[in-house]
Amino acid sequence: MLGRIDAINADIAALDARIGEEVAPYAAAIARLSKIPGISPVAAHVIIAEIGLDMSRFPTAAHLASWAKFDPGVKESAGRGTTGHGNSYLARVLGNCATAAGKTDTFLGERYRRIARRRGKRKALVAVGRSLLVVIWHLLSDPDAQFRDLGSDYYETRIDPERRKRNHLHQLEALDFKVTLEPTA
Repeated sequence: MLGRIDAINADIAALDARIGEEVAPYAAAIARLSKIPGISPVAAHVIIAEIGLDMSRFPTAAHLASWAKFDPGVKESAGRGTTGHGNSYLARVLGNCATAAGKTDTFLGERYRRIARRRGKRKALVAVGRSLLVVIWHLLSDPDAQFRDLGSDYYETRIDPERRKRNHLHQLEALDFKVTLEPTA
């Protein structure tokens, strides 16, 4: 039995070495994609295998998202929405990456949580998967581009304080409260 396990381990090591040789030309792209939250080196291998490195066939990031069927659309039948039939391997890996990104304290993680609260987890996965595709397209189409996370507080820092005050006032008034504001010292 021990000899069989050693043989299996040797086969796995040989396979890992072969995979390393095959992906060596793509090492720079894999390293750049691996910097995106939620994308592991293995996921980067699958993404590059499915979409390639030549982004000239997709004029914009929206074209890539449309090709992958990760574009927002209104395709409903009996109340069930669908994004259509795309590349199932790419969809699966993007779903896994979006799930992993949703657990991080990054912009993509906060995006996932905000959408999941309002629209549900499945729609949040598609939205974050599309965001990942947009980032991937930019990184692969411009060799000088680098990924920079906007931070989990991106939405909070972009909301106008006057607008937030007005929204809170409207919410309280909708609950039948009369509100008067006085500035602090």
